[in-house]
Amino acid sequence: MAKRGGFPGAGAPGNMNNLMKQAQKMQKQMAEMQENLDKQLFEATAGGGVVKAEVNGKKELTKVTIDPEAVDPDDVEMLEDLVVAAVNEAIRKAEEEVSGQMSKMTGGMNLPGGLF
Repeated sequence: MAKRGGFPGAGAPGNMNNLMKQAQKMQKQMAEMQENLDKQLFEATAGGGVVKAEVNGKKELTKVTIDPEAVDPDDVEMLEDLVVAAVNEAIRKAEEEVSGQMSKMTGGMNLPGGLF
């Protein structure tokens, strides 16, 4: 009689239970890692350090610091550009760290739909 569909090696109940336990363990580890990453802060600067931006692992802006030297009432656009640059760089750093940690956890598996 020919085997039908399913996953190879998953036929025995013991194998399926082991697979489920591994998946649950990995899910718990990933949740803990995500929680730790969400609390982590990432800082970036622009304009030689006159503008600093800080974001958390959730990619939420938590702080912006502007050196009074950077405030020129005749060139508000430059200050706006520096703020945008610092915030974008801080978000990039956060994304890079989150992605790197998730990649370590999943062993490089490409999980669909942003599943981590």
